[in-house]
Amino acid sequence: MTAEALAEKIALVVKLLRQTRYQVALTGAGTSTPSGIPDFRSPGSGMWERYDPMEVASIQSFRRDPRVFYNWIRPLASALLTARPNPGHLALAELERQGLLKAIITQNIDTLHQQAGSREVLELHGHLREATCINCYRVVPTRDLLDVFLASNDVPRCSRCGGVMKPNVILFGEQLPIQVVNAALLHTRQADLMLVIGSSLEVAPASHLPLMVLERNGRLVVINMTPTYVDELADVVIHADLAEVLPRIAQACAGG
Repeated sequence: MTAEALAEKIALVVKLLRQTRYQVALTGAGTSTPSGIPDFRSPGSGMWERYDPMEVASIQSFRRDPRVFYNWIRPLASALLTARPNPGHLALAELERQGLLKAIITQNIDTLHQQAGSREVLELHGHLREATCINCYRVVPTRDLLDVFLASNDVPRCSRCGGVMKPNVILFGEQLPIQVVNAALLHTRQADLMLVIGSSLEVAPASHLPLMVLERNGRLVVINMTPTYVDELADVVIHADLAEVLPRIAQACAGG
């Protein structure tokens, strides 16, 4: 894409943000790759390239042998502890402050949106802020647990009962948090513009949300490095680095 073509598309996104009344963002793993966190499906680097997700990240495999999950997540946990919000995260927080973004619905578990200053963040797949004992259901912050795990490689266990601690992320085979899902649906049903950012749109139910907006004659913007199934239905599609594109959008919106 030429610089001129990119500038024209950014101008169209700014126009849509200003013309619509209820704007929502749907973000995926690509939003955090500029922060050093690997995504799941990029060819050559995605976390599913070398692993079967049902073998390493399902609730059944976790209960059978939690060491498999913890060995798989070790590089991700290390990256998450050092990651910081990138310019894309900061730009989305700025759009919220400008009143041009009502909510972020995210498939990410890294909490970088909140660290960037976004307030209305709905985490469909859970988060890594806390962990729950699968035996006594005690909930604790994960920071110390992850530090100990990375230093010792031992499966984190509950200090009260000795049960295995499971991060509060949604594994394959688990139900999504119903209150979060309902809130995401409420925002989506009100949205007349959805920004799809850094998501391959391959995992339901998040992948269905853009269609809900389109069914109500809403507008759709896709900012992603690779194509998605809704590209042909979107008003604007930008295949470029979101860490570059989103700040330009936020700056242009702030400029009036």
